[in-house]
Amino acid sequence: MSDVLATVPLSAIRIFEAAARLKSFTRAAEELGITQAAVSWQVKALERRLDQALFQRLPREVVLTPSGERLARASSEAVNLLRAAISDLTETGEGVLAITTVNSLAAHWLAPRIGAFQVAHPKIAVRLETSNRLVDLAHDSIDIAIRAGHGQWPGLEAHYLFPNIQTPLCTPDMRDRLGLTRPEDLLTAPRIGSEAEWAVWFSEAGVTSVLGPAAPTRLMADTQTLEVASALGGQGVALGSPILFSPEIAAGRLVRPFAPVMPLGHGYWLVYPKDRRRSPKIAAFREWLLVQAAPFAS
Repeated sequence: MSDVLATVPLSAIRIFEAAARLKSFTRAAEELGITQAAVSWQVKALERRLDQALFQRLPREVVLTPSGERLARASSEAVNLLRAAISDLTETGEGVLAITTVNSLAAHWLAPRIGAFQVAHPKIAVRLETSNRLVDLAHDSIDIAIRAGHGQWPGLEAHYLFPNIQTPLCTPDMRDRLGLTRPEDLLTAPRIGSEAEWAVWFSEAGVTSVLGPAAPTRLMADTQTLEVASALGGQGVALGSPILFSPEIAAGRLVRPFAPVMPLGHGYWLVYPKDRRRSPKIAAFREWLLVQAAPFAS
């Protein structure tokens, strides 16, 4: 087997890894900037050297064989280790730190603070992207993610930041105008957000019975940012994070009429590939962010 390994070009392993990961010779060719025929030829040559099939060729797709599955796992780990090693050798702490997170957290919590990190680390430029897509940190050009969930993602180092919770938020004038004194008062109030989320909050607040029909919600948007903006405009009561909107609460622009919160998953986490933990720019951001998040962690 060692003689076989000595004769296998690293380029063939790289091409196989891309084809296995993407489950397509065509997409692998596009990613690597070569032709589909070159990918097919390299895979066939690798199969001849190993004397076993790695892919099952179907009319419109390719599927890994059991041998291909084993080699795919090993080759993916090897490519990721090589990528991390090269990055650590060439990285001096300068360059661009690419971060991805959801829009609401980026706009209301991270963006107002990120300037302090850039002042402390002027040689690191920050590229902040917002998306609800679960980014593949092992292969996308992203260094770090801040994502909500349980904190257990294969191959990723995760650091807990703070809870992912929501609670009713509105302007002081709306609170006074509606006379909000009990959670039940919100049943007939102009509410913003999905009926399903409000049902969960009512349950958390102990509102289990309704006398008469509840008023329907007046607006539902695809981001928490838009829903709370509507509440800030005096349109009703929205469910929002008391952590993300803490500046508006501290300034008196928003109030929490009631204490109960609705938990959404386990919390927000800082995550990055385990093999990048020693990267200077990732280490610098990790240390800074954990200090920023500490007052909100409990």
